[in-house]
Amino acid sequence: MTDSRTLWQALLQQLDERHTIAQAMGGPEKIERQHTRGRLTARERIAQLLDAGSFSEYGALAGGNHPGGEPPVPADALVGGTGRIDGRSVVVIAEDFTVKGGSIGHPNAAKRARLVRLALERQLPLVLLLDGAGERASNQGERYPHAPGDLQLVADLKGRVPVVSLVLGSSAGHGALTGMFADLIIMSEGATMFSAGPPLVAAALGREVTPEELGSAQMHTRQSGVAHNLCAGDAEALALARRFLGYLPARAGAALPTLEHSAEERELEELLDIIPPVPQQAYNMQRVLAALADADSLLELQPDYGRNIITALARIGGTPCLLLANQPAVQAGAITAEAAEKASHFLAVAAAFGLPLVSLVDNPGVMPGPASEQSGVLRAAGHMFLAQRRHRGRKVVVTLRKAFGFGSSVMGMNPFDHQTVSLALPCVSLGGVPAIGGAAASGADAGEAEQMAALQAGAWVPADAMAFDKVIDPRQLRNEIIAALAISAGN
Repeated sequence: MTDSRTLWQALLQQLDERHTIAQAMGGPEKIERQHTRGRLTARERIAQLLDAGSFSEYGALAGGNHPGGEPPVPADALVGGTGRIDGRSVVVIAEDFTVKGGSIGHPNAAKRARLVRLALERQLPLVLLLDGAGERASNQGERYPHAPGDLQLVADLKGRVPVVSLVLGSSAGHGALTGMFADLIIMSEGATMFSAGPPLVAAALGREVTPEELGSAQMHTRQSGVAHNLCAGDAEALALARRFLGYLPARAGAALPTLEHSAEERELEELLDIIPPVPQQAYNMQRVLAALADADSLLELQPDYGRNIITALARIGGTPCLLLANQPAVQAGAITAEAAEKASHFLAVAAAFGLPLVSLVDNPGVMPGPASEQSGVLRAAGHMFLAQRRHRGRKVVVTLRKAFGFGSSVMGMNPFDHQTVSLALPCVSLGGVPAIGGAAASGADAGEAEQMAALQAGAWVPADAMAFDKVIDPRQLRNEIIAALAISAGN
């Protein structure tokens, strides 16, 4: 054996040993503890998220050569690199809770910045798998020459490439903050998320709290609205991330992932039974969306928050769309602060990535009353109006029944507001205020009240004034939307 080959053999043996340390993560005991909690390891999560065999790891040896001679920290508690989801390249970053609780050391921070910068420079979607304790306590006593911050870079990704954040354990501090820039934030059952954990709360406020009290998945998906979708566990959350990305282009300006074979037209006979032509009668809008969408394509986003409005992704005739729909089964579909906040977020996502907007209008206006005003409903509704106004992609607005006041405006029903087409069913009831109650509130006399009621009874008067482009048979709703999407796509 030559001297050169002997030297190579020694170096390659060291390389294998260092990779073995990185692959071992926190060791069998900590891996088993992670499994006992019903959670996958960082590497198992990546393997389940990505197409088989597509992962290329970056920075596996980070943390393996501490300048102070400390023991190696496998991959410095962060596994990341590139891979593919449904054949399309993505960048993935996964905190490794089995190594120092997934905390962020200096090499870890450098690796995060490198990978986020890669997503920015190559215009690749980014998936964050969060399960870590935030900044590592030992950082204050160490000095590294390279201490970049990925927070600014993740913010720079907003609206340029899709970003999905999955909170799969306890996410605190810096990791949780980077997740806030995501287009979709998913939390698994039992996960928690907060800006500062229980020890910091105890030190700052003198109050003992549990992680669940601070930021449980149920609280964030139902009350705070910080997270969007709740999943039963890792597998469901990872599958949801894959599915969500399947509706979006790889980057802003890229082509949508359409499915040509799903473009079949069909009449929706069932809508005659689902939608009552009487404005005061409730019904479940989810049934309308299920009938309208291509088979198995409906994906509701943030279903447990602001339930007066439904936000969903779906394909209609093979084209990915954002569905924005009032829910008459919840407070008659009135616009609340929570509903408007939810809608604003997903309207911005749709606008950034060229998703067509299909807006289904059936609401009595903005929610009135002291509690609603105290919640900031005016501000939230204003933000929603601005978000839909700024959507300059394909826009189809359908007024199903009632549309009053600013509630109609935030849903995009305003005439000549960049709609590809504005559709209405024959039973629509419109106005600045509802005829029932509105006449009394405005001080109208009996004759004026009767006139208000007549104007709001049906689509004929607004159609005569070109408030709508078409008044249609409900059974033709899917076919009309498919036709409108084809026109605006240049087909």
